[in-house]
Amino acid sequence: MSLQTNFLSILVLLAAVFASLHLINPNEQFLNIFKDFTITPFSSSSYSYACLQLPYICIFFRGHHHNHHHNKKHPDDDDSGNTGSICDDFPPGIPPPSTNTTSYLCVDQKGCCNFTTVQAAVNAVPDLSQKRTIIWINKGIYYEKVMVPRTKANITFQGQGYTSTAIAWNDTAKSANGTFYSGSVQVFASNFIAKNISFMNLAPMPSPGVEGAQAVAIRISGDQAEFKGCGFFGAQDTLHDDKGRHYFRDCYIQGSIDFIFGDGRSFYENCEIVSIANPVPQGYRSINGAVTAHGRVSMDDNTGFVFVNSTIGGSGRIWLGRAWRPYSRVVFVSTTMSDIIAPEGWNDFNDPSRDQTIFYGEYNCSGPGASMAMRAPYVQRLNDTQALPFLNITFIDGDQWLENYTQLIT
Repeated sequence: MSLQTNFLSILVLLAAVFASLHLINPNEQFLNIFKDFTITPFSSSSYSYACLQLPYICIFFRGHHHNHHHNKKHPDDDDSGNTGSICDDFPPGIPPPSTNTTSYLCVDQKGCCNFTTVQAAVNAVPDLSQKRTIIWINKGIYYEKVMVPRTKANITFQGQGYTSTAIAWNDTAKSANGTFYSGSVQVFASNFIAKNISFMNLAPMPSPGVEGAQAVAIRISGDQAEFKGCGFFGAQDTLHDDKGRHYFRDCYIQGSIDFIFGDGRSFYENCEIVSIANPVPQGYRSINGAVTAHGRVSMDDNTGFVFVNSTIGGSGRIWLGRAWRPYSRVVFVSTTMSDIIAPEGWNDFNDPSRDQTIFYGEYNCSGPGASMAMRAPYVQRLNDTQALPFLNITFIDGDQWLENYTQLIT
């Protein structure tokens, strides 16, 4: 892939990160600016440059890869003896020394530590290791497809902030031969942790009903996964919460259609959920998005999505969820919902036979989108007793495996 193509993709990512700061309560002027932004690329021998009219965001980056060693000479150094290092601002003490229980690896695009790609660091983790391996990932956008296999449990991705560190790719269901394989990051191992990092799929946002356009940012198929302060950027099928017990705290999740989907048993706490579906003109009742599409297939399966103390905003006219599978289960607790939520709230996948088996509940929610007055008849307004199993991380057995369980439960 050409350098310019990579750069244009990076600009799209930066635009999405910038948009994340505004889309919770977007105004029409901002949405129009974001829709109509332009890119003006320019290349020279040492640098590539572009401006993103969003407005007036300009990015500079070096167009050459660096060797894997420290104290590299800066390309702007002259012959007068003035020298500098592209690693001068690299944090000291990274990576820290390994211990009996924890190993550390380091990823930096400029070559200032062990690896320049995330996948190379994952590959270096010993199979079946019982130690926690923390992969410290420096600021930057890592344009690569990453897979954590089942044999590499107990890995942590430690970024430097979800607006500063990201892994991005642009596969779709069509290009990857299936939605399940389109993820920019795919995690099959157990006990995976991610902190302060974003996962992105840069494929274009499709219109509702377009075939093969699903584009997953991350697929989580391992048990006992934990995400803190992370970002998930995409459109249709952003976050594939596939299977296993998962915990999300203080995360930003963006998408348009079914953008949190799967058959996971997951607890989302203090998360910002943002729809980027196209705005619906005033007076129109069309639906062009949905937050969730849970895939429970049997009453005996103890799976479901629970959202607590979160917010839902953005654009479009969307459902809270639709019944991807007959026993779909989703609960919203103490969540603030903007007026983008359609009054009926939910959809049974246009299959009335599912009305008797799905479990969609709301408890103590607020905001203009939380009114229960016109909710679909199968939606449950939970009372205190009914809501009790969904109020905290015991829903995912968090007392058995989550870090800092004592602080989280209070």
